[in-house]
Amino acid sequence: MGDYVRQMPGERAGLQDSASLARRLHLDLPLLLLLLVVAGLGLVVLYSASGQQLGAVIRQAQYLLVACTVLLVAAQIDVQRYARWAPWLYAGGVLLLVAVVFFGVGAKGAQRWLSIGGFRFQPSEIMKLCMPLMMAWFLAGRGLPPRFTLVLGSLAIVILPAGLILVQPDLGTSLLIAASGLFVLFLAGIGWRYIGGAVLLAVLSAWPAWMYLLKDYQRQRILTLLDPESDKLGAGWNIIQSKTAIGSGGWEGKGWLQGTQSQLDFLPEGHTDFIIAVLAEEFGLRGVLILLALYLLILLRGFWIAANAPSTFGRLVAGSLTLTFFVYIFVNMGMVAGLLPVVGVPLPLVSAGGTSLVTLMAGFGVLMAVATEPRTVIPR
Repeated sequence: MGDYVRQMPGERAGLQDSASLARRLHLDLPLLLLLLVVAGLGLVVLYSASGQQLGAVIRQAQYLLVACTVLLVAAQIDVQRYARWAPWLYAGGVLLLVAVVFFGVGAKGAQRWLSIGGFRFQPSEIMKLCMPLMMAWFLAGRGLPPRFTLVLGSLAIVILPAGLILVQPDLGTSLLIAASGLFVLFLAGIGWRYIGGAVLLAVLSAWPAWMYLLKDYQRQRILTLLDPESDKLGAGWNIIQSKTAIGSGGWEGKGWLQGTQSQLDFLPEGHTDFIIAVLAEEFGLRGVLILLALYLLILLRGFWIAANAPSTFGRLVAGSLTLTFFVYIFVNMGMVAGLLPVVGVPLPLVSAGGTSLVTLMAGFGVLMAVATEPRTVIPR
């Protein structure tokens, strides 16, 4: 017993040192550990989903290393500095989207990328972070809940980049970025009459949007959602194969690397948008529930950070980033399960991809900056 008692202070000191180091680096240790666990699980699933290509896993691990570095850098920046930079970041993002219209690189019928010095990137990914920062800067300190003029100004801020992304065309990303801005407006305490009016406007504009706004392939995706069996070998193939993979996994799954839909290449885009179907087939419902539990803990931690932020700007940004993360999860899983149209949204931290991962981790870096914001800050 004596040895046990003598060891405990050292162990406690070690834990305190780790927490202190994390605090000095402006890192939220529980959130960071959860992110790394989910990303690690993603690498395991990716190895199977990519056809056991170790190169794909190494490349994604390199992206993860870059993303963690970006997270660390983003966490060091003072929250009030983010507030001062927000208009300039937003303006820069909009200019890049305009540049895509005139100088963008096309692929698969879409013009969404810019190529500078041989490096190709998607400016719409940058707006996923710029939008909530700009909206929080615009609304914080101007009296909440927002007045009618502030609501109109907020809608203009949301519509400009969302419209530029829509013409690329990229409906899914356009809606997600618009949602990240509208979440800030919602968290700012917008009145229910505005929300009711927006719902009514959306209902009334559904038919004109169907006729004049949506592209043919976008309308086909919605029709396929309603009846995937109508084109089994064409538009309905993705949904049919993903639902088959999910259902065949059962509770325990077929085992790692033992999935038939993924290993025999029946499942399209199994390493990106449809990777949750690979996980469900090989690890079963049990594996999906474990991933959902990890996502839930990340969301709860994000909401806790938002609720305890000392400044209005920090609360709005943290709340919006957390809600947007939830939307990414909901849309991807709903899409793969055949409950939502296919819109090309990756599963956060699990799907293969560099730009989206770096942008996502940058957002969590901002969230950690809010978590470690000094309590002496003057609320804004």
